[in-house]
Amino acid sequence: MKKATLGERLRYKFDNTMSRGAIALIGWLGLLSLLVIIVAAALMSLLRVAPDGGDPVTFKEAAWLSLMRTFDAGTMGGDTGWNFRLVSLGVTLGGIFLLSILIGVLTTGIEAKLDQLRKGRSRVIESGHTVILGWSEQVFTIISELAVANANQRHPCIVILGDKDKVEMEDEIRAKAGDTGRTRVVCRSGTPLEPSDLEIVSLPSAKAIIVLSPAEVGDAHDADSHVIKALLAILNSPQRKAGPYHVVAEIRDPRNVDVARMVGCDEVELILTGDLVARIMAQTCRQSGLSVVYTELLDFDGDEIYFQAEPGLAGKTFGEALFAYEDSTVIGLHPAGGLPQLHPRLDTLIQPGDEIIAISADDDTIHLSGRTDFGIDAAAIAPPQARPQRAERTLMLGWNWRAPTVLAELDHYVGPGSSVTVAAEAIAGHVQASGWNGALRQMAVTLVDGDTTDRKLLDSLDIPSFDHVLVVCDNGLDPQQADARTLITLLHLRDIAERSGGSFAIVSEMLDIRNRNLAEITRAEDFIVSDRLISMMLAQVSEHKALNAILADIFDPEGSEIYLRPITGYVNPGVPVNFYTVLEAARQRGEIAIGYRLRRHAHDAAHAYGVVVNPRKSETVTFAADDRIIVVAEE
Repeated sequence: MKKATLGERLRYKFDNTMSRGAIALIGWLGLLSLLVIIVAAALMSLLRVAPDGGDPVTFKEAAWLSLMRTFDAGTMGGDTGWNFRLVSLGVTLGGIFLLSILIGVLTTGIEAKLDQLRKGRSRVIESGHTVILGWSEQVFTIISELAVANANQRHPCIVILGDKDKVEMEDEIRAKAGDTGRTRVVCRSGTPLEPSDLEIVSLPSAKAIIVLSPAEVGDAHDADSHVIKALLAILNSPQRKAGPYHVVAEIRDPRNVDVARMVGCDEVELILTGDLVARIMAQTCRQSGLSVVYTELLDFDGDEIYFQAEPGLAGKTFGEALFAYEDSTVIGLHPAGGLPQLHPRLDTLIQPGDEIIAISADDDTIHLSGRTDFGIDAAAIAPPQARPQRAERTLMLGWNWRAPTVLAELDHYVGPGSSVTVAAEAIAGHVQASGWNGALRQMAVTLVDGDTTDRKLLDSLDIPSFDHVLVVCDNGLDPQQADARTLITLLHLRDIAERSGGSFAIVSEMLDIRNRNLAEITRAEDFIVSDRLISMMLAQVSEHKALNAILADIFDPEGSEIYLRPITGYVNPGVPVNFYTVLEAARQRGEIAIGYRLRRHAHDAAHAYGVVVNPRKSETVTFAADDRIIVVAEE
């Protein structure tokens, strides 16, 4: 092996120094500038060079003159004497050369720093912030909801770690999330699976962490694997904090819930998105307006569910607590040291330290009214009505990965002898690919192959003979394409309804909330914007961990749920009554009244499609015979 020469060694060390970046280059330029100044000053002082008619300059004076000529070429314009001019010219030329290099180095260094900032790799220094790990269309709804929730907070911040360019994320947020008010949104580029990337977003000081399912992964199992890996990276990081995290994560496939729970233990709240949306679709299919109720409860911009300790209710029964608030609606109880309970027994005693669970406009609007006279009109309370189960005919138009779960959930609610017809392109292949065996307990299933936007197919199905029509989106398409196909189907359905005079209820799934306004011209009974509901639930649970248990109970077919029931089973229509009267009528049936729906506003977005949740209890309302009462009850 050839031995390196001294020159090669020096060049190697010089190259290593230069590779350290702009600071090293500036250092070398400083040394060269100093060398030029020292050499010029030495020549002037040793050779006794001086301007014409002037005295020879000292070394210090010569160094100063050289420094000025290095910085400014114009300084030598007034020099006299050729010896002095020649030395000054050499210094000035050296200064021009070095200064030009310095400007270039500084420009390159600034550009490199801007590129580094654009990459979003600098560490976030925040405390009490909410971290969103992952990037999908759900981000915009979550940001909008958290911005409303943080409106009364000091210096709120949301930090997003996504596998996307930082500037692109910021541009999309400005375009789609709208005004975030006081909430700052900070974006960083990286993947939640890399511990080094997680360090960027300061997880130990965050108040909540939201883990999104990757939108680009179509298979539910693969998407869940991504989420579980992210949970492992968060909870097993060497830099994790000593106390517990508050993590909210999406899981699509129910088969992966147990594994996710083993990883997360008590630190992770899981949102089973596939089952959740399927249950909402199944319930809304049979109860028009229910998705509006869910949106109202999950949207921070209206009335939400809050937990609050109320010492003044200690010793009273839960049934008595229902009447304790004018502007809030009690729906549950959180015993001290126990699990939250939705709709406990009405004779349950409230103990000191227990929290009531109530629907209210904000956490600071839950106040005891102190009223003892509620103005209940006992004569207006109608006798209970029997609700026998009957056979129902349901039509599902379209197919997606949630369809088997929707059908299984719908099977929980219908009576024996019911049936469901599923129409979609290549339906047999879709069913086989989903692994669903097509067997249901209450409903007989019929599969029809065809394009749901084809009028001939729709006419052949005898749609007016169905009780409920459910239109689902194809998740394999772009959201705008999927919604466009849904709109075409809905327009055909409206025309069929008008021509036949049929009374079948139409419920449709939408992927993009911006298309709902267009869809309203179809006069469908209800629209389910699935991803938006999931996003709002993630935001709600990130703000209050215990809320997940209540929401899971609401959406579970077992136990208590939300129902829209005919007004005629509670109070007499056409009689002015206050909501205390409605509340008493529901209490007598072992239920909790939380609002009502006025049929005359069913298609009016300005009136929330007729849905009123948590009304002022003393206000008088006159109901029509086709109006509905919204109750929390067991089937």
